[in-house]
Amino acid sequence: MNLETQQSLGLSKPPVAIAFLDAPPAGLQQWAGGPVPAGCAFWRAAWEGKSFYTVPSDHYNCAVGAYVHGISLPADRGSALMDTVGFMVGNGYLRMEEVPGIPVLPAAPAYVAYAPASEAGFAPDVVVIAARPASAMLIYEAALKAGAGNALTQSLGRPGCAVLPLSLQSGVASLSFGCKGNRTFTGLPDEELYIAIPGAKWPAFVDAAESIVASNAAMEAHYRAHQAAIAAN
Repeated sequence: MNLETQQSLGLSKPPVAIAFLDAPPAGLQQWAGGPVPAGCAFWRAAWEGKSFYTVPSDHYNCAVGAYVHGISLPADRGSALMDTVGFMVGNGYLRMEEVPGIPVLPAAPAYVAYAPASEAGFAPDVVVIAARPASAMLIYEAALKAGAGNALTQSLGRPGCAVLPLSLQSGVASLSFGCKGNRTFTGLPDEELYIAIPGAKWPAFVDAAESIVASNAAMEAHYRAHQAAIAAN
């Protein structure tokens, strides 16, 4: 997706390509930015134009995020997941019966690559787009046109990173409202949410996006003319 299409969709930041890999991607450097509080912080780094890959240990500081990525924590952090879940349940943020329904990757990746989608030198498994609702409407319509969505979409709230396996395994666009942790660690504005596009459908989505923007502009002109005609009667 070029900058012009990104702007026509009303996006304030670039879509982020993410890949779950068995080997380091060629030409990409390993993350060297130091520890982060959660894997979703890498989304923000890609928004800022960085391209890199991570290893499982880079994801250890978020027990829930590691769980979503299928990553097992080392023995010295063995209780971190249950401690975190217990805290969430204890303060009323989460119910224990919700945990089994959280989408997770079926196997831990050896490497996770991140890059702005327009610059990714690897084939993404998922592309995550941060957008305001009006932009999300255009994005989802483009996903439908590209065969990457259903009329009734799937969405989730927490954890925000679970939109990655949700979209990857279902093969269709999925929405995440962005959990409190994700919004804290990425700085996602209150007025934005996420749409995840399966990587296999990304090229078709990009092709569809421009025509959807044009179609919506034509519909807006039609609706404004209709509104004016009614007001004149």
